[in-house]
Amino acid sequence: MEPALQLALDFVNLERALKVASEAVEGGVDWLEAGTPLIKSEGLEIVRILRRRYPSATIVADMKIMDAGRVETESAAKAGADVIHVLGGASDSTIAECIEAAARYEARICVDLLGVGDADQMAQRAAEVREMGAASVCVHTPIDLQMRGEAPFEMLRAVAEVVDLPVAVAGGINSETAADAVQAGAEILIVGGAITKARDARAATQAIKKAMTTGEHIETALFKRARAGEIAEALEKTSAADVTEALHRRGALEGIRPVAQGVKMAGEALTVWTYPGDWAKPVEAIDVAREGQVLVIDAGGRGPAVWGEMATMSCLQRKLAGVVINGAIRDTMNIRRMKFPAFAKLVTPVAGEPKGRGMIDVPLEFGGQRIRTGDWVLGDDDGVVVIPRERLVEVANRAQDVFEQEEREMEEIDAGSTLGQVAELARWEQLHKEDHERKPEQD
Repeated sequence: MEPALQLALDFVNLERALKVASEAVEGGVDWLEAGTPLIKSEGLEIVRILRRRYPSATIVADMKIMDAGRVETESAAKAGADVIHVLGGASDSTIAECIEAAARYEARICVDLLGVGDADQMAQRAAEVREMGAASVCVHTPIDLQMRGEAPFEMLRAVAEVVDLPVAVAGGINSETAADAVQAGAEILIVGGAITKARDARAATQAIKKAMTTGEHIETALFKRARAGEIAEALEKTSAADVTEALHRRGALEGIRPVAQGVKMAGEALTVWTYPGDWAKPVEAIDVAREGQVLVIDAGGRGPAVWGEMATMSCLQRKLAGVVINGAIRDTMNIRRMKFPAFAKLVTPVAGEPKGRGMIDVPLEFGGQRIRTGDWVLGDDDGVVVIPRERLVEVANRAQDVFEQEEREMEEIDAGSTLGQVAELARWEQLHKEDHERKPEQD
């Protein structure tokens, strides 16, 4: 079969999903998938709606069936699904029930190998379900692993080599990687964010289709995941606000404010501990730091100043990315002129003394966060946020994901919607038990 482009509508809001679907169909998408979040939010009515709106399209229901194979398959098929996804981790009996039930309604079963194991285990399971009568299999890198920089291509090749079934691939596919997916053996390319988060879903669909058919790697600035050596580039696209979203509203250094507006920093921390007003160790750390690092200085949150104009000039000479000070800074007018990313708790004209007490490269704790050398810090007009080094790749990618999602939402607002309408706030307000408990009847 010719490679098919399947759009995963992984929304929780019906109207937004349908808007993207309309744009993508104009762009030439082949298959429309009611994603698992959308089915959980809207039920199988979304499959019925897609079937009515696009009667000639292939409609996919990503049910991720693990149990009750017959009833769930029949429900999706009756709603209008042509293809229904069941998880490869389900029992043989469940998968067999799905395949038998689908055949009664002229639907097809795709077995998603998500969570089955390594490449060899996936290949073995693919061969097993092929013998059971599955119509296709899917090699799927889940979103949480994508955020750690993982990709599906090694597993895709292993599966495609052992089964003579159409193999679908999902997980981080975009216009740069679509050609690689086809070359690795994919016949169905499942794309989510690279279309659903694009400002112009029609143009994004066309770019991916072109990559699939021509073998070109069409460059994209968004919808791709950074690896360990690409963190600075990834964080350059994001903001402190995006990073706190990625950290579940955590990570912000309380009380630390920018000296200059409109400048941004992101880099690996080199920590410095000193007494209030003792600027010896902070200045010594400038010569210790590597290019691109950020000095994070704990001066007890008090004055006098441990930083000023000449320390800033020295940082520029050493090509450091910025400074964060739990203490006082001075010469701020000149630092603003230099557009150097400096963040501090206090501003004062009073300078301290270089007494030499303190240490470089020690764990710090201030502003509600623990900071170590090797952690990353990102700062902008909103303040500073700390990214633990153990989660650096994941958080950078999740922050990019937040940025990409908001790009699409801003496009919808620009087109005439409002934030409340885009987010469907009234519908998604959390329900509390105490708000709905029936009051005892009065005598």
